[in-house]
Amino acid sequence: MKKVINLFKDNYETVLLVLASLFLLLALLKPQIQLKQEVHNYLLVADVSQSMNAEDMKLNNLPVSRLVYTQHLMREVVKTSPCGTYVSVGIFAAENVALLFMPLEVCKNFDIINDSIDHLEWRMAWSGNSRMTFGVKAAEETFDYLNIPAQMLFFTDGDESPKANGINKLDISNVRIGKNVIFVGVGGHEPSPIKRFNANNKFVGYWGTDAAAESTGGGIMYNDASLDDPDPPVAYAEFDRYLSKQDVEHLMAMTEEIKGQYVEGLDKPDFYNFVQSQAPAAKFVTEYSVRWIYLALAILMVLATYLPDVLSNRFDKRLFKHTDS
Repeated sequence: MKKVINLFKDNYETVLLVLASLFLLLALLKPQIQLKQEVHNYLLVADVSQSMNAEDMKLNNLPVSRLVYTQHLMREVVKTSPCGTYVSVGIFAAENVALLFMPLEVCKNFDIINDSIDHLEWRMAWSGNSRMTFGVKAAEETFDYLNIPAQMLFFTDGDESPKANGINKLDISNVRIGKNVIFVGVGGHEPSPIKRFNANNKFVGYWGTDAAAESTGGGIMYNDASLDDPDPPVAYAEFDRYLSKQDVEHLMAMTEEIKGQYVEGLDKPDFYNFVQSQAPAAKFVTEYSVRWIYLALAILMVLATYLPDVLSNRFDKRLFKHTDS
């Protein structure tokens, strides 16, 4: 042991510099370690039903549809999420929720996630009706498929077709995922007409009351162009347009029933802070960067080579003062 100590005393600079080089090498070759830690895991679900085409939202002072506004909110949620956050994306239409991809880490897959969000559109819907209570029940099955705890952000205007009533409303009080569900209300609070497009995504007019009633049973299948192209029926006059608004009352009622949360989706810091303030939903084995630790140790090793000189200079100064006095 004494030989090792004496060897270090005689060659301390070399030893410290070798250690510094070793830490630098580790910072380059193995900058991460695997740790199981609590992380945010968001399932972003977008309502792609027809009412989400109503243009009663604004971005940069320009009118946009509820769906376009939803895409913007989703992108900002991804953008404001720190590395280590996981995100999956799904869509809701008719009575079901479809998962587009499994959870991906935001920093490594930032472009992929945003590209998927950019391509969300109404033609992804498989039927014309929209039944929120059935959608919540379907979301529960999606959670089971994920097999990973997640916080679901359900972006929707809550406007059902057909409207929920005592006959067609599904009891969702026994939904197990209520504490993991946040309804994000999107849409204006004043009635607005809904734009109608043909199967080629060309604007042809506004939904009329008769056409809306026709689609409530799910009769129009949007993936069947022969039923909706090139000239689907539209409102022939302004007074005949079907009007829609964010159904806050319905969203709040569902929130209370499943013991979830509701928040209005507004492009403001308060909304994004609310999202990021949620408790981590899952535990993943993730890569944790320790590069900064290796670099800090390397710097300390280099600085330590000067320590004997500094101490020696201080000792010499004290000795000089003592001798002079």
